[in-house]
Amino acid sequence: MKDILPDLTDWVAAGDRVAVATVVGVHRSAPRPPGAKMAINADGRIVGAVSGGCVESAVVGVAEQILHRGAGPQLLHFGIADEEAWDVGLPCGGQIDVWVAEHRPSRFEDIAAVGGRAARVTVIEGERAGAEVLVELAGSGGHGSGGLAGGGNGDGRRPAGPTLAGSLGDTGLDARALEAVGELIWAQRSAWRGSLFVDVVHPPPRLIVFGAVDFAAAVCTLARAAGWRPYVVDPRGRFATPERFPDAEEVVCAWPDKAFEQLGGIDPATSIAVLTHDPKLDDAALLIALRSDAGYVGAMGSRRAQASRRERLLEAGVCEDELARLAAPIGLDLGATSNEETALSIVAEVVARRNGREGGRLVHAGGRIHDVGEATSPEVAGSGERSPWSPG
Repeated sequence: MKDILPDLTDWVAAGDRVAVATVVGVHRSAPRPPGAKMAINADGRIVGAVSGGCVESAVVGVAEQILHRGAGPQLLHFGIADEEAWDVGLPCGGQIDVWVAEHRPSRFEDIAAVGGRAARVTVIEGERAGAEVLVELAGSGGHGSGGLAGGGNGDGRRPAGPTLAGSLGDTGLDARALEAVGELIWAQRSAWRGSLFVDVVHPPPRLIVFGAVDFAAAVCTLARAAGWRPYVVDPRGRFATPERFPDAEEVVCAWPDKAFEQLGGIDPATSIAVLTHDPKLDDAALLIALRSDAGYVGAMGSRRAQASRRERLLEAGVCEDELARLAAPIGLDLGATSNEETALSIVAEVVARRNGREGGRLVHAGGRIHDVGEATSPEVAGSGERSPWSPG
């Protein structure tokens, strides 16, 4: 959405009519994921893309029919034979479904512009095709990653669930829309569900690093390069300084409970890495993190240190199910020796877990390299599999 938003906003402000094409389904490999967009105004100007080849030409033709001939919205299917795939930008014989409709401005674009979290649900099949509704998160605010401004609650819980800002004109569809958004909004993926397409906008995921240790700066640098917002937390003022962590979104000099509150709480789009090696700080952070909605919790330390930490946390009231969430020792086995390699190990595991992977070598992996099961056309999306980042 963000790649077309500046031009889309300008065109709407100028009074132009605009059609927007959205990738709603993907099967096998495709250059653009569900949610990718292309906008076409009445003068024929184009921004964005839905594939890598001549699919765009066909989509533009449909957009012109909508803008100039009064045609209604259309769901297009492009199934490409392997030998033709490269000619149209769909390698490996990929298939895509594209929804093309006239753009109707809404708060969805405003939320996307400020890096907020929301979903627009559109009926793309059946007699209600073309109906759409905005779904927002209630009770959000602060520094976190929910809602318009973002944020969970200070005690580590996510904001209240999604609410409809309108209706699809059918109570059954409204209920299915809320259910689908509840599944997808924290996974931060757009997807086709039944007759609905759920288009999700979201801020970058957060990585909260507890411990202003030497390699935390490298963790922040790599996390930011991967599209995350890194934060550093440490109550020790001599270490927790912005100068030491130039790539951190914010450096918070506070104990974990106050830091979580200052950062707007913890939601499923938040990962937590505990790196201090100080039991007083580590345990204080983990007691909150393991009982929160965090999508990932990892902690530094040797196996002996992990065993001691486990006993302390059990004595403090943490249950076995909560402890099972802890990735400790943190990171993938890269044989890391330098600060940068250690940071790479940590960030790689965070990314792998967010994508539901274990982080092994692709040469030994079975199945598809790019798993699109969370965001595809209905025959794949209906498999019932859930992202580890989906709500409880």
